[in-house]
Amino acid sequence: MYRYIALLDGCGRREDGACIDERLQELGLHHKLALGCIDLYADGDTPVLSLASVGALVGHAFPRADGSSDLSRLSSPRRLVDFFVDNFWGEYLLLQPSGRDSDAATVMRDPSGGVDCVYSPSKRFITSDITIAERSGLYSRAIDWDFIGGHLIYPHHKAGRTGLAGLRELLPGCQLHVRGNRYSLEQAWSPWPFVAPSRRHRDRFEAQADVRSAVSSTVKRWAETDQSLLLELSGGLDSSIVAACLQDANARVACCNLVTPVPGADERRYASLMADVLGAELHVERLGFDETQPGFRIPAHAVAPSTWFLQHAANELNEAFGKRLGINSFFSGGGGDTVFCYTRTAAPAADALRERGTIAGIRAIRDLAELHQCTFWKAGRLSLRKLLVRPKPPRRPDMSFLSTKPAPAMLEPHPWFEAPDDALAGDRERIFDLAGTQVFRDGLARGAKWHLRMPLLSQPVVEACLKVPSWMWITGGRNRAVARDAFADLLPSEILHRRSKGSFMNYSGAVYRRNKRLFQDYLLTGQLEGQGLLDTDSLRQFFDRDLASRDDRFMRIFDLCAVENWVRHQT
Repeated sequence: MYRYIALLDGCGRREDGACIDERLQELGLHHKLALGCIDLYADGDTPVLSLASVGALVGHAFPRADGSSDLSRLSSPRRLVDFFVDNFWGEYLLLQPSGRDSDAATVMRDPSGGVDCVYSPSKRFITSDITIAERSGLYSRAIDWDFIGGHLIYPHHKAGRTGLAGLRELLPGCQLHVRGNRYSLEQAWSPWPFVAPSRRHRDRFEAQADVRSAVSSTVKRWAETDQSLLLELSGGLDSSIVAACLQDANARVACCNLVTPVPGADERRYASLMADVLGAELHVERLGFDETQPGFRIPAHAVAPSTWFLQHAANELNEAFGKRLGINSFFSGGGGDTVFCYTRTAAPAADALRERGTIAGIRAIRDLAELHQCTFWKAGRLSLRKLLVRPKPPRRPDMSFLSTKPAPAMLEPHPWFEAPDDALAGDRERIFDLAGTQVFRDGLARGAKWHLRMPLLSQPVVEACLKVPSWMWITGGRNRAVARDAFADLLPSEILHRRSKGSFMNYSGAVYRRNKRLFQDYLLTGQLEGQGLLDTDSLRQFFDRDLASRDDRFMRIFDLCAVENWVRHQT
């Protein structure tokens, strides 16, 4: 929903400056300010704040309760980024010209990544939507096939490179330094300091209070900023906590829930309970099979393959809700599993053994055994193994259904993958997973028309949850225990104590069985096959066999179709 473009060589200094200015005006983007080498254009719905002569802010930024909002306290303009990271939170982009070089600038994207940001070092623009640069004549779209080869091997991984040649994405929490055609990157915010022993919570009740305060205030602030919203209420714990925090918000709230024709994803019972607590209407829509074709329209702003058929089908229904209700934003509990440490490994008990010693470790092993319904001895063995075995890499290559042509590319690391040498296993796993949540916004078409708020991934919530040690999250043999206890008085008991989660896996399997010949033709006659990237023999063998009950490799087929669909829409 934030729409802007920043030209880093001054529109007035370009030979085609007047033409570009006219095209941007036609796109509904107006010149907001000129600051050093920066000319900033934005539409009327995008907040732009001039920070005197030291910079400009695009988006929403809110002062922290314990911070300072007094810019006069800045010791130096060069400290502006640090000042904002320490004293503000929100969804924003911070732009700052260099005081010394006329062609230099610094751009920082807030840690939540709520404002999209892609840039071209050679064309010297930064924008929320690549179609703005295309339609104004600043960029011509071309596929980066080396990226596509790497993306097929490491799906669902983001590290700055995009699928379009000459275009990069500024990752959340990072800052970009541009000087002429040269650029460099550095982290303005990192999750690692918040899991340091000196910042780690030792008291469970203090941890609960910290998490509750952060989540409640963040959800309420976003709701009252947007005034009207549609909450995507799945019926699970995470979206229910977001709903609970909306009770006292001064905003119009409606809820929506999707169901499928096959068992597994029907969460209406739980969603209804939470909607009743909230006093909001629950809109339920059935997700059928007619919207599951592989060649669906993708969002024009998507700069890398990301959208698969389930996202598209759900987006179509949610957009219909949004239009009908006239809301300003969508709210989601996305990212809750990660920030609330919904772990499936023995890492929490291993962390307790290493950090707190034998007694705390034994208590955590008991919690782990209860959580996973196994014996104490098995939980202990797995915990010791996690403690002693070399950590796994953040991402593993997947060569299934690929030819040997895309030789395993070196993974461009995400900056958060640089773990300290003494990092605990649980902290490594949840921070690596946190980096993975940065793909959640990609390819969601409704994000181009409405604000898409994921309050559980907002900076104050992430920081509060990181300070809670991993073993506290499995207290009493319950996943996400700290979040459950923090909101125990606001959640219906059926939601508070449930151990199961809804799943679209049965629905996805049914879609594959109904359409597997369609998926087969789509892949074997497509551009990936034409580039020699697919192992066509193994694909044919897979499509010719009946799908076994526990065989989930059809999800890999969906990933390949998503890449094929994105590629086809670029030409």
